[in-house]
This record gives sequence, C-alpha cells and structure tokens, in this order.
Amino acid sequence: MNRPRIIAATVLFALLGALVPIASVAYATWSRATDAEHDRLQVTAERTLLRAHRAYETGLVALRRLNQSTLPPCSPEHLQLMRSLTLGTRSAEQIGYFEDGRLRCTSWGMMDNHVPEPTPDHITADGAGITLDVHPIAGDGTALIAVKLDRYDILMDPERFVDVITDPNVRLAVASPDGRLIAQQAILDQQLLQRLLRDPHSGMDGHTLYATAQDQEWLAIATAPRTDLIASFRQQFRQFIPLGVLGALAAVGGVVWLSRRRLSLPAELATAVRRREFFMHYQPIIELDTGICIGAESLVRWARPDGTQVRPDLFIPLAEEHGLIDALTDQVIERVIEDMRDLLVQDRSVHIAINLSASDVSSGRALKVLTRQLAGTDIHPQQIWLEATERGFIDVQRARNTLAVARRAGHCVAIDDFGVGYSSLQYLQQLPLDALKIDKSFIDAIGTDSATSPVTSHIIDMAKTLGLSIVAEGIETPAQLAYLQARQVDFGQGWLFSRPLPPDAFIAFHHQRLQQYGKAPENMQNPNNAVED
Repeated sequence: MNRPRIIAATVLFALLGALVPIASVAYATWSRATDAEHDRLQVTAERTLLRAHRAYETGLVALRRLNQSTLPPCSPEHLQLMRSLTLGTRSAEQIGYFEDGRLRCTSWGMMDNHVPEPTPDHITADGAGITLDVHPIAGDGTALIAVKLDRYDILMDPERFVDVITDPNVRLAVASPDGRLIAQQAILDQQLLQRLLRDPHSGMDGHTLYATAQDQEWLAIATAPRTDLIASFRQQFRQFIPLGVLGALAAVGGVVWLSRRRLSLPAELATAVRRREFFMHYQPIIELDTGICIGAESLVRWARPDGTQVRPDLFIPLAEEHGLIDALTDQVIERVIEDMRDLLVQDRSVHIAINLSASDVSSGRALKVLTRQLAGTDIHPQQIWLEATERGFIDVQRARNTLAVARRAGHCVAIDDFGVGYSSLQYLQQLPLDALKIDKSFIDAIGTDSATSPVTSHIIDMAKTLGLSIVAEGIETPAQLAYLQARQVDFGQGWLFSRPLPPDAFIAFHHQRLQQYGKAPENMQNPNNAVED
C-alpha cells in the first residue's frame, strides 16, 4: 500500500474511531430514554387498570349487600340503606332499585317518572351489566356509568375509573374488553384510540407513545406525546456527550489494545480457573426487625496474578459462554464451605446464599456437587440457600424439578433480582420457592418520583400473599430502611449495613452485630422447608 493510501486509511479509521463512540452514546441514550418512557407508561397503564378494578369492585360490594338485604323494597329503612351505601361508596353517585322492568326508587327517594330498566352494553364475568352514557333525571347532564346486578344498579362517575395521579402530559382511558370506551381522563387521539381498542399493545405511533394493560374486565390505555421522549433524550444526551467525546479520544489510541485484551480474556479466564485464582466476598444479610446479621450472599471475585481484579459482570457471562461456568461453580461451593464451615457449625442461625447459574438450574448438576461437599462437614443443608435469576428459568419444567430436589434436600430457594425480567409473576406461581429478593432498582426508587416507585409495595404485598420471605437488595439510605421496616420486609442487604466483606471481616461483622443486637433465634432457616413439591 502506497503512502497516500496509508494516510487515507489512517484518517478513515481515525474518523470511525471518533464517530462510533458518539453515535453509540446517542443510540444508547435514545434507547434508554425510549425504554424509560415506555416503562413509565406501562406502569401508569397498570395502575389505571388497578384503579378501574377498585372503582368497579366498590360498586359491586354495595350491590351485593343490597341484594342480600331483607328490608321491604323502597321502605324508609330500605331507602336509608341505599343512601348510606351511596355516601359510603366513593365512586357512587346514585343507587336504584328496579321492579317490574322499571326504576321504582333510588337512594334519593321514590320515583314518580317511568324510567325503564336499561339494556346493558356489556356483561362482566361477575354477571354485572354495564350501561354507558346514562343521564339520570336528577343529574346535571353528566354522563354516568350504570353497573347493574340483579335488582339494583349503581351510577358511577366515569372519571373514577381513571382517577390516577400522573404527569400532566399523560392521558388515560379505560375500555371494556370488547372495545367500548368507558372513560378517559382527557381527549385522546381518536384514530390511535380506535386502533388500540381493536388491538391493545404498546409502542410509538407518530408523535405519541402509548402502553396498554388488559385483563378479563378492563382495558387501560396510557399515552404521552413524543415531545416528552425528545426532551428526556436531549437531557440525557447532554449528560452523556462528554463520555462520548472521551470515548472517541480513547478509541483512536486504544482500539488495538482493547481488542487484544478482549480476545485474550477467555484464554486468561480458563487459566484462572485452572490456577484457582478466585476468592469469595460475603454481602451481609440483616434481619430488618432485629438488626441481627443472619447470613450473607456469597459473591465470587477474580484477582489476576498482578493484583488487578476483573468485575464479575465481565467474567461470569464469559464463563457461561465458553463452558467454564461449571468449574467456576464448583470452586465457589468449595470456597464457601472452606471459608464459612466453622461459623456455620458454631451458629445454626446463620446461612450462606450461593448463586446458581442458568445451566446449574437447568441440569441440577451443582446440587450433586454441593451434597458431596457438605458430606462430613456438619453443616446443615438449611444453612445453604440457593439463589437463581430468571435466566435460569427458561425451561420452567426442568427448573421446577431442580428446585424441588433442592428444597427436599433441605435448602431454601430464592429468586434473585425479582422484577427485572418480563415474566417474574408466572415464575412465582409455577416454581417451588421460599424467598424473593427485590432487585436494587426498585429499592432505589423508594421515596422518589420514579415510575417504578409504586411497584415496590405491590411486589412486597404479592410476596406476602404467596407466603414468601422477602429480601431487599441494595439498601443504601435510612429512608429506604424505614420504608421496608414499616412494610414488615423480613431481610435486607446493602451498603447501609456493609459492603461485601472478605471471610474474616464478615465473621467479625456477624459477631459484632450479635453483640450489639442480641442472639438470633435458632429456627430462622428455610421456614418453608417442610413443604413437599
């Protein structure tokens, strides 16, 4: 290659090296802003769906009570009962009693006018009839919704179905599953609304972002102008553009070195596995009610011979990709038992959690290794918890079999980083689990205006309903701790208590917490272990 061509190639690669980082930052920022806006709208749509359910259910409660009443119809006592239920039901405007095909009396008195019994526009799964655009005689002309069950109906303000606090630019609507618009918080784009009524989904259409949430009874829609997305993108891009510039400068001089390092990392990792260069740190787990350290999550670390450390989020995926994860898991089990054997034997209230890889959950191989390693150690199986993320649940049946075997052996099984994956709820219902670990992102949202902030309380309630122990990850502030304690979350971990510690430092930390807060009870491990799957 002659000199001009060499210069041209050098300039070209230099330009690419400068432009690619900036373009990558722009693309990543746009994707991040889009995902954040869609997540925010999705959460809003789900909250709206929940609000519609609550408004509908409060009306049903009043109607069921009236249908069970033995009071003489339209007697003073009967009218007083309808009136009190109307006033006591937040979403109710009026309750009426029908007889012989006409409205005989309402919560406001007897009816002299002939008002025929309406023909419902929609029948719910509860057998209630929904009639839209009802204009009561004594009203101010506002269209109401009538929910009728047997002999009674209740008139409700449609705005109660979309009574959700949200950003001013967000618009909400609620419809029946067959596409009948029930209520809307503000006028939505009619073409978009009609498309979503026919085909509920989430996405972006022209200048509007939208998300939907649906069940058997209601369809909730949340939309926002694309200008919100553009504003969010600009704000984030201004924050990240310096990183893009620095990346561009670094790329010109360092792309060759980075490529060589990247290409050599799998071979270096294989050598590290052979040389057993891995060691463990332990993230203390605290019982929030007492302050006692009841155990720890084991976290694998890799230190090169020169003393530099490689982040786990780099080498663990690489180990899975290159078939090294089984050998790494074996070393983790060995090191945990070696590090913590004395503590676990001396204090039966302590447990150590070991993370299982996706292949471990699918094959169950790690359970056999763990059983062999525990033999003769006097460590109880209940003292070793097993944690798995949703990546390990791709084959649900095989995962269920593995986790069931683990529980029968005495181990407590937890789902890690709950809430991050798409189908977390279905795993809770299908898999034999003892504990749920709330992902740090939801703990970070506590006390903020984040779109995920309301989700935290729902996750806690859901776990309690299913009888699962709860571990909150990433607690960093006293305000987060107070929130979790107020909601009776069982356990927590995070830098508010301690960073991950080497074995000796963790043991010292555990003893210090015992001296400070008292001795832990003996029966804390695996409360669900007696359940057979």
